[in-house]
Amino acid sequence: MSLCYVGMGSNLHRPTEQLLDALNAMQETARLVDCSSFYTSKPMGPQDQPDYVNAVAALDTQLEPLALLHTLQGIENQQGRIRERRWGERTLDLDILLFDDQVIELPELIIPHYGMAEREFVLYPLFEIAPQLVMPDGRPLSHLISHCPANGLLTLLDSHKVKQKLAQL
Repeated sequence: MSLCYVGMGSNLHRPTEQLLDALNAMQETARLVDCSSFYTSKPMGPQDQPDYVNAVAALDTQLEPLALLHTLQGIENQQGRIRERRWGERTLDLDILLFDDQVIELPELIIPHYGMAEREFVLYPLFEIAPQLVMPDGRPLSHLISHCPANGLLTLLDSHKVKQKLAQL
C-alpha cells in the first residue's frame, strides 16, 4: 500500500456535494485514511468565477501513480469535468499532491504537485491532516506553511462534519 495525498477543488454545481461525491468515489479503489475540513478560497486564476471549495484527502492505495491519476481523472469526468480555460471554473479538480516520498516527472504527472508550496488552499488542508509531513526534498510542511499566507482561506465545513456527511452517503 502507498500513502498519497489528493488535493480536491470545486466551484460549480454544488461544490461541497462535488467533493463529498469524489471522496465517496475514491473509496471504491482506495482506503480513505483522512480528509481535511472543507475550505473556501478565492480563485487562483481568472477572478470572474465563483469561489472554490477545497480539501485534501489522504489515501492508502495499491494503485501505481499513473493508474491513480487515471482513476482520479475518471472520477472528474463522471462528475462532469470540462476543461474550458486554464485555472477556470470546474465541477471537480483532483490532483495527486504526494505519493509516498516519490519524486515523479512524467509528461502527464509531476509529483510533488507543481506549485503546491505556494498554494494556501493546498497547504493549509494538508497541514491539518499531516502536520508532521516532510516533503520529498526534506523540507517540513510546517516550513512551507509558515511562508504561505492564508489569503482569506476560510473553513466552510470542519473535518468532523465532512466525515459525518460522508458516512451518510
